[in-house]
Amino acid sequence: MGEIMARIVVKVGENVIESVITRQSAEELGLKPGDSVLVVVKSTEVMIQKG
Repeated sequence: MGEIMARIVVKVGENVIESVITRQSAEELGLKPGDSVLVVVKSTEVMIQKG
């Protein structure tokens, strides 16, 4: 995604959750493709995009 931001894609059953976080946060978490993660959804803002 770039030098500053990282796109995180999480598969939940047949569904996909995508998020954008800073690359620094991704590195601090040590995220690698295939890692298991916990997803917390905060509903203060929801953005809809036609796919």
